[in-house]
Amino acid sequence: MAWDDTCDFEEDQLARREKGGIWVGIAAALFYPATAIGKRVYRNAERIPREGGALLLLNHVSHMDPAVDAVFVHRQKRVPRFLGKESLTRAPLFGKIFVGAGQIPVSRGSAAAGDSLKAAHQALADGKVVVIYPEGTITKDPDGWPKKPFTGAARLALETDVPVIPIARWGTNHIFNGYTKKFTPFPRKKITHLVGEPMDLSAYKDGSTRSASKLREVTDLMMTEITALLAEIRQEEPPAKKPEDDA
Repeated sequence: MAWDDTCDFEEDQLARREKGGIWVGIAAALFYPATAIGKRVYRNAERIPREGGALLLLNHVSHMDPAVDAVFVHRQKRVPRFLGKESLTRAPLFGKIFVGAGQIPVSRGSAAAGDSLKAAHQALADGKVVVIYPEGTITKDPDGWPKKPFTGAARLALETDVPVIPIARWGTNHIFNGYTKKFTPFPRKKITHLVGEPMDLSAYKDGSTRSASKLREVTDLMMTEITALLAEIRQEEPPAKKPEDDA
């Protein structure tokens, strides 16, 4: 199913949706107009559950991604919870929105790093939608293909019983390129989200879910699914080897 700019915003707002509170409303008021710079195309968006917890996994190519992805999830009548850098909480205005809207700060390389996974676990247990970029940061691959991912998403997926849904998004990099930092808003670009089938990870849930080899295997499987969806959007073959840039 494709959902593009023929969608009516007011009609969407009148439909029943998950309540998010005043800060989510403020974020929506900012993000909807800001992301309208791109032409939206949503494919298989009905695969995102309309209620209950879900873990959404996406590739990361542009600093625009969180705003665009937040609008995408919000248009499915859900309130997204993102894992984001702890430094975002200190940003003027946006920090207040980030915290007020229930987002989850990540303190990488510190003793508090595990707290973000605990918070994400709790959000999923509470029936929320959690959005995570397994790569952690924007890919530095000049062609926009995903880089080697971290294993946090696999831990979340194996230790919870919510749908784990791979999603590829492409086009934000044509507006603001995460590799070159070039901003090119015109002519207006198409931004496509393609939602995959929920992943069946039941075979990996026996025994220890924190085995390093198991976490790496599941993480690579997740990224393979996302890359296949991205290749479908782009109508291109992905490279045989993922970029190894973890910067």
